[in-house]
Amino acid sequence: MKFLLFSDVHCDASACEHIVESARHVDFAIGAGDFGLFRKGLKNTIAGLSAIKVPTIVVPGNHESRAELLQACDGLGHLHVLHGSSARIDGVMFHGLGGGVPLTPFGPWSVDHSEDEAAALLPRGDDDLVLVTHSPPFGCLDALSTGAHVGSRAVRSCVDESRPLFVVCGHIHEHAGEQSEIDGIPVINAGPRGVSFEYPD
Repeated sequence: MKFLLFSDVHCDASACEHIVESARHVDFAIGAGDFGLFRKGLKNTIAGLSAIKVPTIVVPGNHESRAELLQACDGLGHLHVLHGSSARIDGVMFHGLGGGVPLTPFGPWSVDHSEDEAAALLPRGDDDLVLVTHSPPFGCLDALSTGAHVGSRAVRSCVDESRPLFVVCGHIHEHAGEQSEIDGIPVINAGPRGVSFEYPD
């Protein structure tokens, strides 16, 4: 099963065009947040991405809220907005968590959640699923240029305990397009250019 993974396009029209073209050859597309920029430009960005023809899972980043993303995706039946929720689409279970976790220092425009809030929105149980989070798990693809790790401990605990099939994230631009793993579980920081990823059926 083929996936096109992307995140953090931040209103970049050329990045969106590239993602739409790349998604022509996959079964699913997954967008891990930050489609807008400082809570602006979301509608135009989603309009560009709506040209993707395959089922597309999107979670809000910290540059847009769940309500704003739902409004932008209204009427686009193949775009599925997940935040603290799951959906089974064409036989694949997805769970999404948006926003910046833990709280960022960016100010009131940023849509953030505490670790406790995030933990309450993450899946429980052992169903095989794809986990899509804007923020990376702590200690994996989460280091800033300073070397500080700023990923989510709640997401990391979820990965350790629930063992999803794979994890898609974004948020930390220093790791855009990179892949790592946690105890054999692939973790991909998708980035604005998109990453093609194949998971065995």
